[in-house]
Amino acid sequence: MKMDYTQDSRVVMTLDAGGTNFVFSAMRANKQIVEPIRKPSNGHQLDLSLKTIIEGFRKVQQTVPEKPVAISFAFPGPADYPNGIIEKLINLPAYTGGVALSKLLNDIFDLPVYINNDGNLFGLGEALAGFLPQVNRDLAQAKSPKRFRNLIGVTFGTGFGGSVIIDQQMLVGDNSAAGEIWSLRNRLSPEHCAEEGVSIRGVRNFYARLTGTDFRSAPSPIDIFKIAEGRLAGDRNAAQKSFAQMGRVAGDALAHAVALIDGLVVIGGGLAGAGKWFLPALVEEMNAPYINLRGEKIDRLELLCYNYEDDQQRNEFLKGRVQTITVPMSHRTITYDNFARTAVGISRLGTSQAIAVGAYCYALTQLDTWS
Repeated sequence: MKMDYTQDSRVVMTLDAGGTNFVFSAMRANKQIVEPIRKPSNGHQLDLSLKTIIEGFRKVQQTVPEKPVAISFAFPGPADYPNGIIEKLINLPAYTGGVALSKLLNDIFDLPVYINNDGNLFGLGEALAGFLPQVNRDLAQAKSPKRFRNLIGVTFGTGFGGSVIIDQQMLVGDNSAAGEIWSLRNRLSPEHCAEEGVSIRGVRNFYARLTGTDFRSAPSPIDIFKIAEGRLAGDRNAAQKSFAQMGRVAGDALAHAVALIDGLVVIGGGLAGAGKWFLPALVEEMNAPYINLRGEKIDRLELLCYNYEDDQQRNEFLKGRVQTITVPMSHRTITYDNFARTAVGISRLGTSQAIAVGAYCYALTQLDTWS
């Protein structure tokens, strides 16, 4: 079933739940229709936090032009998402022990309630209305027969989040744990997980090490970015290398993911704005060869990765290698593109908007599937 809800008139109330703030809104036809309502998450007090969620949705319900058909929102994990049960959260510790959040909201609002991971919803939003359809439009404009159907969505920020979207379907997994790319091994520090290098703390740690300073006094990523740009005093070379090292850790993890999934890669999150400094190293790492036991270089992947934000690489990606062959024992011909490739790019919707679109579309497809 094709999940195109750009003309759908149904309203879904949404929430982007973070460790500091809850942001409530409502969507219709893939667009936000109310001004977002921000409330503190109160993540250390369960009763107060739950009351905040209820009050936030009640305020949205009073604002929307018609009755919503569902509630759909992003909540961090770990969680049993199909059953709407939140298990144990670092940023929202009051939810430890299992909180049946979906059932609570269903009882109060008498609406279907859908909860999922913010990373999953980000990937779904970009697959349906962001990076993936943009790449396919670009391919069509370039008169290429190549089209993509799969997407790996990752977020670089407080953590290293991941999602897998296969032919418009979100891969959740049997334990709601699919796409947990953060737990792969760290390329530059094998005793650590990848998230220790692909995160806010990762960039700060790289800068501290490169400058020989204490981590606690390291600048914020936005300041490291400004230093890399030459707009703030500091070690510019170290700042640029900090993002490049993050890119190498991310590129290694993404190469593993692409080897299994074979799809496009889109990046969101608070660190995505520094793409000019980490994407070259990330893509280079994905394309780096292995060495076999005879000392020979062998391709790591069966496809070539391109930086979609680089004009030259994007043009080469779109061009592909189109050829025409003759069908044996006939005069008929077939034109096809035999160049195996993928592209890595930055979110086309923005992380928050992609999550909202993902939440909206996920709710409607669940309603349409099971109604």
